[in-house]
Amino acid sequence: MSDFHPDRIVVPQGHFIGGRHVVPGQAARLEVQRPSDAVRYADVVVGDAALVDEAVQNAWQAWRGSDWATCPPRDRAKILRRWADLVEADVATLAPMEAVGSTRTLRDMTGWDVPFAAEALRFFAEYADKLGGEVAATRQDTLGLVISEPYGVVGAITPWNQPLVMVSWKVGAALAAGNAIVLKPSELTPFTAVRLAELAVQAGVPAGIFNVVQGDGLVTGDALTRHPKISKMTFTGSTRTGAAIMAACAQAGPKPVTLELGGKSPQIVFDDVRDLDRLAGLIAGAITINAGQVCVAGSRLIVHERVADALAERLAARFADYRPGATWDPEATLSPIINAGQAARIEDIVARSRRDGAIVRAGGGCYEDRAGAYYRPTLLANVDSDTAAVREEIFGPVLTLQTFREEEEALALAAHEDYGLAAGIHTADLGRALRAMRRVAAGTVWINRYGRTADFVIPTGGYGRSGIGKDLGRQAVEANLRQKSVLIDFAS
Repeated sequence: MSDFHPDRIVVPQGHFIGGRHVVPGQAARLEVQRPSDAVRYADVVVGDAALVDEAVQNAWQAWRGSDWATCPPRDRAKILRRWADLVEADVATLAPMEAVGSTRTLRDMTGWDVPFAAEALRFFAEYADKLGGEVAATRQDTLGLVISEPYGVVGAITPWNQPLVMVSWKVGAALAAGNAIVLKPSELTPFTAVRLAELAVQAGVPAGIFNVVQGDGLVTGDALTRHPKISKMTFTGSTRTGAAIMAACAQAGPKPVTLELGGKSPQIVFDDVRDLDRLAGLIAGAITINAGQVCVAGSRLIVHERVADALAERLAARFADYRPGATWDPEATLSPIINAGQAARIEDIVARSRRDGAIVRAGGGCYEDRAGAYYRPTLLANVDSDTAAVREEIFGPVLTLQTFREEEEALALAAHEDYGLAAGIHTADLGRALRAMRRVAAGTVWINRYGRTADFVIPTGGYGRSGIGKDLGRQAVEANLRQKSVLIDFAS
C-alpha cells in the first residue's frame, strides 16, 4: 500500500442499524484522534438510550422475522463463509482504516489482523451445524433431549487494542449460533466495525441481524447492557469495566456474561533454557507487541538467578533497538500508545514503582519530540509483589524482573492475587514444565513460546478477575447457546 496517506482515509459515519447507516442530527459527538500523531481525524456519534433501543428492537424484529435462527445451519455457514471471503478481499479498505485510527500497524493489519479475522469467521461458520444438542440417558419408555438454541439478541462491547480481530471473535460466534447481535465498538477505534457490518449484509446476513451502535461506555454501553431484550452480554476490556457490566447484567436481568478482562501474565524462566538469545527475543516480543497493549502481555519476568543477569542484558539490548513510529511507517517496530492519557498512566505506575525502590535496567519514559505518545520498552528490576508495576495492569511495554532459586519459589512468585489470564513457562525439562503448568492459575499457559497461533480451536479466557467464559474454540459458540430440556413419554 505504497499510496497510503493518513489524511486520505475515509471512515463510515454514524451507526449501522437495520442494514443502513443512521446519523442522528442532534446527537453528541466525541473526537477521535490518530494515536500515531494525536491528530483529530473524525468524530463518533454517541448513541443514547433511545438509539440503543432502536438498534436492539431492530435486531429483535430481524431475529424473529428472518430465518437466521431457523434456517438449515449449513445455509447459515455458507453466508458466514461468504462474509469471511469479503473481509479478506477488503484488506485495501480495512487495513488502512484501522491502522490510521488504532495502534495496529499497516503491516500487522495486512499480514495478520485482516486474514486472522476472516479465518476466525470461517472457523465459527463450521460450528453452525455441529452443536445441536444431545440425547439424555433416561428410562426406556421415555426419550430425553437436551436441545441447544440461540439466545436471541446478544450484546457485545469490544476494545480498542485489536478492534477488527475482537469483533470477529464476538460476532462470529454469536451469529454462527443463530443469534442477532448489537455491537458497541470502542469509541477510540469505532470505524472498522461498521465496515464489517456492511460486508456482512453484502454476504447475505439479513439486515438487522448485525447492528453497530457508537458511543462511550457510560451512556451507550450501559444502555446496551441493561436493555431488557439483550439476553446475553459479551465484553473484552478492563477488569473494572467488566465488573460494572456484570453488575448491570445482574440488576437488569439476570443475564449471562462472557468477560475477557485484564492480566498480569508471568513468564517463568528456569536455568536449563538452552538459547538465551532466542528466549530474549521471545520475551521482548511478548511485552512489546502492540506496545504492550494486549491483555495477555507477558509483563512479569520471573527468572532463575543463575541466568537473570545474562537474560537482562540481552533484553536491554533488544529494547534499545526498537524504533517507534507511526502505524503507517514501514520502518517502525514499536506502536504508539493509544493516547496521552494512557501514556501518563504508564509513567505514573513506573514512577511509583521507582519511588518504592525499583531500578530501571532499560528504557523508561516516553520518546521525546513526537506528536503521538510512544513509550520506551522498559525493564524494571529490584521489585517485589507489592510494587505497583508488579501488582497493577500497565497496558504498556513495561516488564518487571524478579529472580528465584527453587521451583516452588518461582511458582509462588507467578501467582497473582487478582489476575490469571495467561502465563509462559520456559524450560528444557518436560516434567518441570508440566508440573508448573498444573500449578499456575491461568486460563492459557504457553510452554517454550508466548502468544497465540492461528489455532482457533484453542479457547482464550481467564481465571479470577481476568474473566468468565471463553472466546474462540467450541466453547465460544456454546456460550452463545442456551439449553432446553425435553422429556417425551411414549409408553402409551
